[in-house]
Amino acid sequence: MGQVPFAKAGLPAEEEDIQRVLRAEQETPKTNILLVDDRPENLLALEAILRSSDYRLVSVNSGEEALRWVLKEEFSLILLDVQMPGINGFETAKLIKARQKSKHIPILFITAISQATEHVLHGYTVGAIDYIFKPFHPEALKRKIEGFVKLNQRTIQLEQANQKLERLTAELKKTEALARIIGETSVDTIITMSQNGFIVTANPAVESMFGFSPAEVIGRHVRHFLDEADTFTRCRMGIGDFFGLNQHDKGIGKIFEARFKRKDGSTFPGDIQVGQANLADMQLFVCSIRDITERKRLEEERKEQYNRLERLVEERTVDLRRSQERFRKMFASSPSMIAIRSLHDHRYLTVNESWLKTTGYDSQDVIDNTVDLLQMYFKAEEGEQIARMPELDESARNAKICYYTKSGDLREGLLSCEMFDNDGERCIMSVVTDITEQIHLEKEMARLDRLHLIGEMAAGIAHEIRNPMTTVRGFLQMSKSMPDAPMHQYVDLMVSELDRANEIITEFLTLAKNRTTNRYSQNLNVIIDALYPLIQAEALLSDKHVLLELHHCPNILLDEKEIRQLVLNLALNGLEAMEQGGNLTIRTYPKDDEVILEISDEGTGITDEILDKIGTPFFTTKSQGTGLGMAVCYSVAARHHASIHIKTSEQGTTFFVHFQSLP
Repeated sequence: MGQVPFAKAGLPAEEEDIQRVLRAEQETPKTNILLVDDRPENLLALEAILRSSDYRLVSVNSGEEALRWVLKEEFSLILLDVQMPGINGFETAKLIKARQKSKHIPILFITAISQATEHVLHGYTVGAIDYIFKPFHPEALKRKIEGFVKLNQRTIQLEQANQKLERLTAELKKTEALARIIGETSVDTIITMSQNGFIVTANPAVESMFGFSPAEVIGRHVRHFLDEADTFTRCRMGIGDFFGLNQHDKGIGKIFEARFKRKDGSTFPGDIQVGQANLADMQLFVCSIRDITERKRLEEERKEQYNRLERLVEERTVDLRRSQERFRKMFASSPSMIAIRSLHDHRYLTVNESWLKTTGYDSQDVIDNTVDLLQMYFKAEEGEQIARMPELDESARNAKICYYTKSGDLREGLLSCEMFDNDGERCIMSVVTDITEQIHLEKEMARLDRLHLIGEMAAGIAHEIRNPMTTVRGFLQMSKSMPDAPMHQYVDLMVSELDRANEIITEFLTLAKNRTTNRYSQNLNVIIDALYPLIQAEALLSDKHVLLELHHCPNILLDEKEIRQLVLNLALNGLEAMEQGGNLTIRTYPKDDEVILEISDEGTGITDEILDKIGTPFFTTKSQGTGLGMAVCYSVAARHHASIHIKTSEQGTTFFVHFQSLP
């Protein structure tokens, strides 16, 4: 299996680096020498003998102090006295040699006591390189010290050079292994060629790409793998006479696209890149070939997709133009008033014909004007005191507004707004649907409905009041024809009939919308708690039960008398709808921005026919009812801006009253 060659091994340059490091280390200005002796006069003598500008002498009086200096300094030589109090010279030397960083330091023992062979051998055993016996010759000592210092420096330099060489060797092996792994695992075919274009090595990828094993391609010319039909590429590329690199190798490092031929004769597109390397005196070329079939396929797909997108853009452009034309026609012909203004400076950019026709302005008066010409403001609802002006960037959907025309007429409309970007400018489109005529028509219809309702109510009142009046009149006529008849037996009947007529009139007056109310902030639960004994007593008379489920609710605006009447009417209706043993449940709870009152019975429910007529004045299913109870409830709810909803089934009926919470 072939391997990819490297341009240069780099060893001569690394040896040069090592020599440069050695020369730099030889130029070290000072050499540290440690002198250890417990006698000061001996240290002074050693310092006098060894004093030199090349040495830095450190003198200590004990083995302990010598060890501390060895820990924090680097020394080229140690002169160590054998006989010392505390840690003697042998023990000190043993500790110094036991430390990895200081074991290379030469140690010379100095002694004046024992020259016995056993004593000297023990010194060499613990790491000494020589023995100096006192008295010694100063010049001989000086020369010996110089020799040991140079020997130690050379040893250190060699160790450092060996360490660096080991690191370089390891890095070189790592680089070679990495190159081999890259070559063997690369999906690209990597081959090396001679100057003449013959293949020297190839990586395993050549087999999956070309169908040849690495051994089969070695010795073949690179032209064998180029498609013969691709003459343009063959002329454009080629090393020397085969890749066109004869003019100062101008194709080196560049990537060319070519078609290559496999063993089975099929071809494929690929990228080829050539690099140059020198191995010893031989010039080689490294060629990397990448199969780009998939890339070409993706390029074709992208090209086709780009063409589809271009066609789609053209179609969308046509659709956009049509849409713009439709919008222009809708904008111009819309019966609603449409205006487009800039949010930046509030300029009117354009308005439609309906806007001009309804307001009475000319387009010259409107376009580029920054003032709100309509002077719009939100229409105040019932109970509101202030109607504010709408903000220009405020979103709205069918908000009721009032606006002025050019002539000063006040009109009403429904406002809807939509913000959008127009060529980088933030704009707002306001659509106003004029409902002035519709409001006028609704008021007229309401007036006619009231007249119709008054007619129906008048007929009901006449029917209901005629009955007790007829009874009273009949008994009065009887009293005229029977002067001796006792009247007291008829008086009670006439009084009850008159009371009935008075009750009908009183409840009828309760329906009036313009009735004054005395509403103030109070809690609904307090009113229900006060009514509970009365409702419970009424329930006990017919063997029924009343259950309260009052949850914590916020205060709301209530007229206590009217709410008492509403709760009593709904509760008594529920009790009357149930058989003996039934339960009436009164429940309150907050929900969203509302306070809910629920009154549920366990009756048989309300039919659809009756449900449609609930709240109609004088409609009742009771033999003695006036038909005004539910109408009064709806009237009270309307004055409190509340709403009544009904849920009914065969298991019972629930009335829901939704009150608005305080803001």
